[in-house]
Amino acid sequence: MALQLGEEKLCCSVCRDLLNDPVTIPCGHSYCLSCIERRWDEEDPKEIYSCPHCKQTFTPRPAVVKSAVIADLVEALKMKTRLQAAPADHYCAAPGDISCDFCTGRKLVALKSCLMCRVSYCEHHLQPHYESPAFEKHKLVDPSTDLQEKFCPRHNEVMKMFCRSDQQAICILCSMDEHKDHDTVSAAAETNEKRKELEMSRQKIQQRIQDRKKDVKVLQQEIEAINRSADEAVKGSEKILTELVSFIEKRSSDVKEQIRSQQKTEVSWARELEEKLEKEIAELKRKDTELEQLSHTDDHTEFLLKYLLLSDLGESTDSPSLNIKPLKHFADVTAAVSEACDKLQDALNDDWPKILLRVTEVDVLLAQPEPETRDEFLRYSRRITLDPNTANAWLSLSEGNRKATVMREKQLRCSHPDRFTDWLQVLSRESLTGRCYWEVERSGGGVSVAVAYEDISRTGIESGFGNSDMSWALGCFDFTYYFRHNNVKTFLSGPQSSRVGVYLDHKAGTLSFYSVSESMTLLHRVQTTFTQPLYAGFLVYWVGDAAELCEL
Repeated sequence: MALQLGEEKLCCSVCRDLLNDPVTIPCGHSYCLSCIERRWDEEDPKEIYSCPHCKQTFTPRPAVVKSAVIADLVEALKMKTRLQAAPADHYCAAPGDISCDFCTGRKLVALKSCLMCRVSYCEHHLQPHYESPAFEKHKLVDPSTDLQEKFCPRHNEVMKMFCRSDQQAICILCSMDEHKDHDTVSAAAETNEKRKELEMSRQKIQQRIQDRKKDVKVLQQEIEAINRSADEAVKGSEKILTELVSFIEKRSSDVKEQIRSQQKTEVSWARELEEKLEKEIAELKRKDTELEQLSHTDDHTEFLLKYLLLSDLGESTDSPSLNIKPLKHFADVTAAVSEACDKLQDALNDDWPKILLRVTEVDVLLAQPEPETRDEFLRYSRRITLDPNTANAWLSLSEGNRKATVMREKQLRCSHPDRFTDWLQVLSRESLTGRCYWEVERSGGGVSVAVAYEDISRTGIESGFGNSDMSWALGCFDFTYYFRHNNVKTFLSGPQSSRVGVYLDHKAGTLSFYSVSESMTLLHRVQTTFTQPLYAGFLVYWVGDAAELCEL
């Protein structure tokens, strides 16, 4: 009877082809599963879905129900069409196919398997099951080589029941025997329940798919915005800095021009004076020659007459000597330029952390989760060194300024405004923004691993790490841990380890301390808002104790 249905009745109104994996929606119309899912996925996200055929609407997105009867009819129609349109050889069972158990000689591919008969049938031998009332109660399923698995291994009956207590398929006899007092239902009833759960799960999954698609779309828009904003920032920064370079080059040209102009003026004046002095020297030499000749004259009368004439001329040519000092004016210009450049560099260096902080404050809409494994933490590892200008005089720095040790004698260091004087502390040279991870290896009785703002006090009680709101510190001792901030101490529990891991997400305001051994154990996490770049630091307590920044 099924084969007498028109092919158009078994076609999907979306793809216009025979139904593939047919499902039925609440209005009664059937579609290919992939066609209706794709159609609904493409509809506007307004939580209203419609039937492509009758236009009936549903809210929320309805569950679809697989139609086994329609699937059987479609498969039968396909098999009939293939048998009519192609030679029988095309449907002979090949290696790996399930063959008909009734065919003799050349076996055809099985279309269905019967649980009552426990055999598989091709299209030809299956016809009696469709046409004869004697086979009405037979259960046809998709061809299977594992028919025996559908039968109870103890009673050799079809497992038509399901034991909810033991969560297993059973037969009727099992339900009256060892599963007598259990919660048992028919396999069909349990299947319907599980289908409902399955559809609920699918709806949740589909909703999550829709939500994630929305998230992906938002992320794509955010990525475009980030790229566009970054390009504009690079272009704007380059323009500003190029203008600054041009300004400096113009000032350099102006200074050069002024120096050369002044040089020309001063040299011209000096040349003019030099020429006058040369003329005076020549005149004086001429007179000296005349006086020398006169000195050799023996005639007294002649000597006296000539001397009276020469003596007046000699007095008139005398001129005061010039007091010429070494020129320092242009050296002073160089010093003035150097001083201006130093001020410019200092200004840029002072503002540079603020610029970097603005860069790291760029954020996307979805929050970045904190890493969970050490390998994930190591992706954010930073190589940090200690700043000798901040180290207390009793601390010795070694291992390339990565290790600090308390010494018995003071170290010879020049005074510096950044140096800690009252606590055995040191800060890192590098500022920390964005996401950073580093590890500290400690030895001895006590070390505090800390982060602090650069303008933390260098003297007094408040300069100690954790004693003010300018620093956060994890105290590590032989038998205990504690956390200190703003002079409030909190004792912590956790596995003892010589190595401590520190994870900072400056933008998210997260600071986490971990005990690091074969695994990582969270000791303490801070959630706050950081207003400045942070610096890593140590507070080492006793002589011989040391703390070292690990190479990761």
